Amino acid sequence: MTKQIYVGNVPVGGGAPVSIQSMCSTKTDDITATVAQILRLEQAGCEIVRVAVPDMAAAKAIGKIKSCIHIPLVADIHFDYKLALECATQGVDKIRINPGNIGGEVHVKMVADACRERKIPIRIGVNGGSLEKDLREKYGGATAEALVESALGHAALLEKFGFDDICISVKCSSVPVTIHAYRLLSEQCSYPLHLGVTEAGTLSMGMIKSAMGIGGLLCLGIGDTMRVTLTADPVEEIFAAKKILRASGLRQDVPNLISCPTCGRTNIDLIPIAEEVERRLSGCRLPVTVAVMGCAVNGPGEAASADVGIAGGKGEGLVFRKGKILRKVPQEQLVDALMEEIEKITLEDSLTERLTDVLEKMTPVQAL
Repeated sequence: MTKQIYVGNVPVGGGAPVSIQSMCSTKTDDITATVAQILRLEQAGCEIVRVAVPDMAAAKAIGKIKSCIHIPLVADIHFDYKLALECATQGVDKIRINPGNIGGEVHVKMVADACRERKIPIRIGVNGGSLEKDLREKYGGATAEALVESALGHAALLEKFGFDDICISVKCSSVPVTIHAYRLLSEQCSYPLHLGVTEAGTLSMGMIKSAMGIGGLLCLGIGDTMRVTLTADPVEEIFAAKKILRASGLRQDVPNLISCPTCGRTNIDLIPIAEEVERRLSGCRLPVTVAVMGCAVNGPGEAASADVGIAGGKGEGLVFRKGKILRKVPQEQLVDALMEEIEKITLEDSLTERLTDVLEKMTPVQAL
């Protein structure tokens, strides 16, 4: 198990749930635009947010931004230790730097001391594009071994000054290199790991690369926090991250939608129906498995493990729970009928929870 750190009030590592991060695409010194984007990210389910700090104007905006949002704020800093010190003064929740590129050991010590004093963790962010020249030459490029040696070298520099409130990332645009690097790193240190495939690409390709890289590592038990990097609206990163966590079996507080790929037996236009169900489930926080099947003959049987589902037929469809057919409804009412059943499960779950709570509070005599 990795060491646990706290980013604001969010635990990272040590068995804590894998947290979801994103990064603003706004200019950080445009406080209004940055806060507006962060609030949208919060609503989507973002749990930690990062902003770029390229200059002092951005650093001085940190305090005002932080006062207007509800999730921990991370400052992304390169080269200038003064920006890190200002962000610490402004009350940032975490700093992302490479200790080796902020101007010498004296400056590293100053940043480490400032962060220790304020209980601010540091993420060492190594990626293929920022790898040191000597390590590139030593390993013949941005290999997994080079990324890990760089990260551990930066960590050693912080440890030299008594600082170990550290999180590490070793991202690369290559999925195989990324997976190999994180596996090596997990064997060589106990610091919490921030997962990601850097420069993953557009929404479609970036999602595939991230699902393979991040999801594969999560299934191996590696990773404590994550950011899906997409060339898209940052809100899409949150939706993608939630799907990856759900597919990895690490988030069970939301519905799990299963649907068949369709075949010659399908008698309804299944694709828009499945998409409509997915849209209407987006705000649901009930851990149920919902099935959308195209065939009324085999659908309930194939999806017997689903808590609730629908299966199409000619002009009508079936509504079922745990494989048991409840009723037939006209095709145009299938989605509404499905949502009604989900609402019933929500009510049943709520009543069960209340009854359990009452029974737990009762004395043995009252229970009799």
